[in-house]
Parts: sequence; C-alpha cells; structure tokens
Amino acid sequence: MAVKAAIHFSSDVLHLDQVNDAAASLSLYTTRLPAGLDVSAGRKSLPKFMVVGHRGHGMNILQSTDKRMKVYKENSILSFNNAANHPLDFIEFDVQVTKDNIPIIFHDNFILSEENGNIVETRVTDLTLDEFFSYGPQRETGQVGKTLLRESNGKIVGWDVEVDDHSCTLEEAFQKVNPCLGFNIELKFDDYVVYEEEYLIHVLQVILKVVYENAQERPVIFSSFQPDAALLMKKLQHKYPVYFLTNGGNEIFDDVRMNSLDEAKKLAMSGGLDGVVSEVMGIFRNPSVVREIKESNLSLLTYGRLNNVPEAVRVQYLMGVEGVIVDLVQEITSAVAGLITGFEGEQGGSYAKENAEQIELSLLLNLISQVIQH
Repeated sequence: MAVKAAIHFSSDVLHLDQVNDAAASLSLYTTRLPAGLDVSAGRKSLPKFMVVGHRGHGMNILQSTDKRMKVYKENSILSFNNAANHPLDFIEFDVQVTKDNIPIIFHDNFILSEENGNIVETRVTDLTLDEFFSYGPQRETGQVGKTLLRESNGKIVGWDVEVDDHSCTLEEAFQKVNPCLGFNIELKFDDYVVYEEEYLIHVLQVILKVVYENAQERPVIFSSFQPDAALLMKKLQHKYPVYFLTNGGNEIFDDVRMNSLDEAKKLAMSGGLDGVVSEVMGIFRNPSVVREIKESNLSLLTYGRLNNVPEAVRVQYLMGVEGVIVDLVQEITSAVAGLITGFEGEQGGSYAKENAEQIELSLLLNLISQVIQH
C-alpha cells in the first residue's frame, strides 16, 4: 500500500453549532418566496424520499456544544436501535475488516488510546477482533477496557457520550438491529492509501459472506469513497445497489475520480453503479448536476452537516434529490414528513395549480450559500 497526499482548500461546510442559526436565517425567507423557477422536472411523480440515519442515531461530534451530537455512541447497536424509533428508511454505518477477517463497524481509520500517559494510535485493520473489542466499554460486567479517545478539531479528547455502548460486528448488527431498518453499508477504506485489487476483493468477499448469510429480507445498499471498491462490489454481486461516495470537490486527491461530482457521475455510469452519494455542498454549488445525474438514470443521495437544516433538506426534495443522510434524525424525519404531506396536498388537484405553486429555488440556494459563508 502506498500513501497518497491530499490538498485541503474549502472549509465552508456548515459547522453543526451553526445549524440553528442557519435554519432561522433560511426560515425568514422560505414562507415568502416569489414565483419563478420551474421545478416541475425536479419532483413531479413523488418518488420515495429516503431519510438515512448517519452512523445510526447520528455521528458523535465530541467538542460540539450541541448535546444532541453526544447522546448515543455512534456506530453501535444502541444507536442503531434508537434510530429505529424514528421513521427512517435506512441507517448508514462504516464497515472495516479486522486482521482475522471479521467485518466490524467503526468509522475512523485509526483507534486511539492512552497507555502509560502516552497516546497510542493503531490502524483498525491491523487489529484482531479481540484486540478491537478491548477498547472502550466491555461486554462483561465489571470488565474495564482500554480508554477510547478520538481526534476532534486537532485535539485528542475522550470519547464521552451520554449513553455509551460497546463496539459491534456487522453480523451482530444484522442479528440485533430492528428489522424495520435497511442498512447502508459504507465500505470503509483509507482515502490516502492505494490498495491492491487482490486485497480489495478479499475484503469485499468477507463482507459479502456476512451479508448473504444474515440479510434475509433486510434492504441493503453498499457505498464507498474508494472508487475501485465500489466498482468491484458491483462486479462481485448484482443483488444489492452500489453507490459511489464523493465529497463533491471539497478535497483534492491524486485519484481524479474522487475529485468532483462530474467524475463521480462518470465513474458510476462507466461501472454500472446504481447512484452517487454527494456531500450536500457539491449539489448546492452546482444545482444543474442533479438533473444531469438523474438523466443518466442514476440515483442521488447526499450527506453533510447542512442536511441537519430542515430548509436545506426541503430544497433538495424539490430539486429531485432522492434522499438525505442526517445526524438529527428526530428533527429531520419530522420535517420531511411535514413537507411530503404538504407537497402531496398541493398536488392533489389538477396540474393547473402547478405554475402557482412554483418555488424560487435559485433564491433558496443563494440564501444557503450566504448562510454558509458567514
């Protein structure tokens, strides 16, 4: 494996601590928009709009002042089943494979702990399952695991949440998570490592074995930021959809396929993938790409902190985005239920109402851009 370099240049993605301010700013305008842009090509036939719980009930942002980001331990059975208390379609989580070939659920490439006053960093995929389970809360009462730390905004902090839980395997998730939830399985690889095809195939086959043996009727979607992993997963099986993940150009990599929504669309089309999952700012910077992706018979989902702002989700719904991955599952599922009910009511009569019901999406997008920049 060879290390790759990345160039960071855009940091204007909304911080979650700004979410409430952003929502308030946008709300001032969404109720008094002039008629204008024709959105009939965006959402006309009312297809299902998916809401996906990010790492279950939401990712942990340990230094956030928003306590909602530190309620349940992310990527845990506890978080997954609490997410099931809300009308979600899927939960999204990250799967890696341990040294002894067990698919486990954990986001970060490295696991951090403190030993003898020193911070010790170990690559997750270099651990056996028992070694991985030795970190954090333990399964047996009275046992104490290694301290579990995390890097947050350049600082090493304790992984402290209100309701903690031990780590889990992919097999356990299939067995213990409420069957009402579909699984969006992110095939997790290090963005800065070049992988041999043989290694990727081995990892994917290990994951597929667990899925085939346990999924039963549960819906499953695969996704990955790793272009070759996404392409190979589509070649290895045809039962489950495969999506390519992209940050939409927020970061530049040596592999050009990872650098833009246009490249993501090309990869998905050439590899026969089922869709693209973009960081939400990628589509707000380039709204026309939504139509281009849909005209290519690809599905489009988004992720990102701006998806925790109901008005931003509303804009995407009207644009024709087919689903959002969110952290604030209670707030966003409630908001989506309201906007779908309202839209269906508006469409209940003839299309003679269509022009009268048009929304000025360009103004909304401009407002979102302004909020993010401040």
